[in-house]
Amino acid sequence: MVVGLKTLFAEDGVRHVDYTFTPDEALLAGCSPIHVTGKLQGKSSIVYMTLTAAFTLSLLCDRCMTSYKEAHSVPVEHVLVTSLNREDNDELILVESQEIDLDELVMSDLLLTLPMKHLCREDCKGLCAQCGKNLNEGDCGCKKKPVDPRLEALRKLLD
Repeated sequence: MVVGLKTLFAEDGVRHVDYTFTPDEALLAGCSPIHVTGKLQGKSSIVYMTLTAAFTLSLLCDRCMTSYKEAHSVPVEHVLVTSLNREDNDELILVESQEIDLDELVMSDLLLTLPMKHLCREDCKGLCAQCGKNLNEGDCGCKKKPVDPRLEALRKLLD
């Protein structure tokens, strides 16, 4: 959604945002439509963006390969300006055309906040390395530590 900011840069005011968009499947697979709410507030030729993006992801656990859904709510807060005094200022977003694509900005913030590892729960036990059974469903009965074949002769000494 492209938003024109000309009036907010020119005079103080508030523009409320409430819309939904579907992300590109290549960027974020298994994502529900993203609901964005919040406001754009203009003060003294600066626009303060305070948004929240809510969505649900359908994921596979990285440890046990179980499918699960996870709800997320990501804050999207930025300060927008039409000109910069210093080019190395990363805290401000330069909007020379006085228009901004909210979908693109929301997606970039959203992708940065997602965890690298997806777990169905914090204490997920994963799969047995020998038989492949999901250890969250119960013990598999396999010998817990396979013996390194190079140390087999030493194990025989202990028996």
